[in-house]
Amino acid sequence: MLLVNYIGISSQPGYGSKMSMIKPSNTMSDNDRLVPCCSTSNPMPSSSITDSNPSCSKTTQISNPNTSSLNEGCSNPGPSNEDEELALPRASINKMIKDALPNIRVANDVREMIMNCCTEFIHLVASEANQVCMAQQKKTINAEHLLIALDHLGFGDYRAQAEEVGKDCQSKRRRQSTRLENLGIPEEELLRQQQELFAKAREEQMAQEQQQWQELQAAAQRAAIKPKTEESSDEDDYS
Repeated sequence: MLLVNYIGISSQPGYGSKMSMIKPSNTMSDNDRLVPCCSTSNPMPSSSITDSNPSCSKTTQISNPNTSSLNEGCSNPGPSNEDEELALPRASINKMIKDALPNIRVANDVREMIMNCCTEFIHLVASEANQVCMAQQKKTINAEHLLIALDHLGFGDYRAQAEEVGKDCQSKRRRQSTRLENLGIPEEELLRQQQELFAKAREEQMAQEQQQWQELQAAAQRAAIKPKTEESSDEDDYS
């Protein structure tokens, strides 16, 4: 009979019991030695369990499917509304792709990558233009600041095209202003005329809807009167 002296038993809730014992004498064989184990009566949460033998440093990871699914959901958040607001409009990106490649179908992931690249480019140029504006102690970023930012970032090849676009915008703005000036009508009068047109359009729409409703009511009345006339004619035939 083997005699084993136990120092103590330490218990932890949920993790079973761990037993520490004195090393047996040399007379004991390897098969007669007791190996401490953990009780599996209680459910074990997701944690790492180390063998009670101090000479063994192997750690076994036990995963809980419920907690792992929660962790995966937290570690991969979806795109926020702020990111969507800072991105370029998808309609503009799709139009640009269609104009550049009219006879080629572009996959959705490629469209997404192009949109991300365009957004990153705009943020980069805007940040550099802001630095230029602050260096010149200005309060408003103008077209000249953007052109200088393109030169600083190594996009000097885009300078000529950017200048052409700027000139087109200025000419369109001037044409719109001169068109209003040539009319000779004050802005308040134009606003009043616009409101009158909106009110007139609403009245016409309401009148059209009223006419349609009256036609439906008349059709329903005719459909209700028709069976009565047929019944009366049948009674006259039997009489």
